Amino acid sequence: MIWFIIIAVIIGLDQYTKYLAATKLINYETIPLIENVFHLTFVKNKGAAFGILQNQKWFFVIVTIIIMLAIIYYIIKKKPGNKLLMVSLSMILGGAVGNLIDRIRYSYVIDFFDFNLINWPVFNVADSFVVVGTVLLSYYLLFKYEEKKDEA
Repeated sequence: MIWFIIIAVIIGLDQYTKYLAATKLINYETIPLIENVFHLTFVKNKGAAFGILQNQKWFFVIVTIIIMLAIIYYIIKKKPGNKLLMVSLSMILGGAVGNLIDRIRYSYVIDFFDFNLINWPVFNVADSFVVVGTVLLSYYLLFKYEEKKDEA
């Protein structure tokens, strides 16, 4: 049950920060927090990372729903006891739902974190959770996972 609370908090945090970005940044092209390093920039992202697959809303919606259902099925069916695995899956699921809400509601995802120093694509809270969750899941699968009959 705690995992669903974590997922809900991630979704809430993501949607709240996107609301702030949409209402506070809409009139500004960019707000530098650290000049030439980190800015807040309002972006309507109709694609994926690095702007690939622009205007493919239904592709992203379908793929996201499939991934979400697979994660939920795995959690319910396998009931994994490993906390690292559950945290990583919760982060991925929460971030995926946060961006899915935007895609369905607006046909784009609101992005606003802009690291100019490394010329990285503008991103959001949901993206951050998906990336960190994926890194943790990779770590778990590479270094912690041991195949057992009764545990995933």
